Amino acid sequence: MSTSNGSLDSSESSGSNLRAQRTAFEKRYQKFLDEVTPYSVYRWTATVVILLLFMLRIFTLQGFYIVTYALGIYLLNLFLAFLQPKFDPSLEMDITENEAEDGPSLPTKADEEFKPFIRRLPEFKFWYSSTKAVIISLFCTFFSFFDIPVFWPILLIYFCILFAITMKRQIKHMIKYKYVPFDIGKKAYNGKK
Repeated sequence: MSTSNGSLDSSESSGSNLRAQRTAFEKRYQKFLDEVTPYSVYRWTATVVILLLFMLRIFTLQGFYIVTYALGIYLLNLFLAFLQPKFDPSLEMDITENEAEDGPSLPTKADEEFKPFIRRLPEFKFWYSSTKAVIISLFCTFFSFFDIPVFWPILLIYFCILFAITMKRQIKHMIKYKYVPFDIGKKAYNGKK
């Protein structure tokens, strides 16, 4: 009886030890992410290097086109979420039109009220998701199971058409609702010195 009880204690202690190690790893990982957050140029440089390694591997293996296509579609989706505002201006326009149909009311805000651009997908989450996707795609190229034979020019043409259509729609949306998702930095004004 004591041996079975002893084995239960050892399995419980190894389980709690495993949980403690996992928690410690998660804390170290989160600390690393917190430390690299301000260094966006270095983060994106590392992601581009990993992406170039992925592309080099695809070029040398002459395969894994479905993995590449899926990565491209996912990165396009992330990029569009990065460009879009968190609060869609077209929905706000619909709400104001519905309120106008209900009848006159007192004004609650000025027409030219300043609205800061808040992204639907913040830059850090965009980088983090992109980097994870590229690493997973690179990892998938080590397994022949993911090398599905396909005529790659069709995928390339379809991706280019999809990219052109979605970007055209996004640019029209940006022009229509007068928002610019890019911020080059603090504006400098020439005034008195």
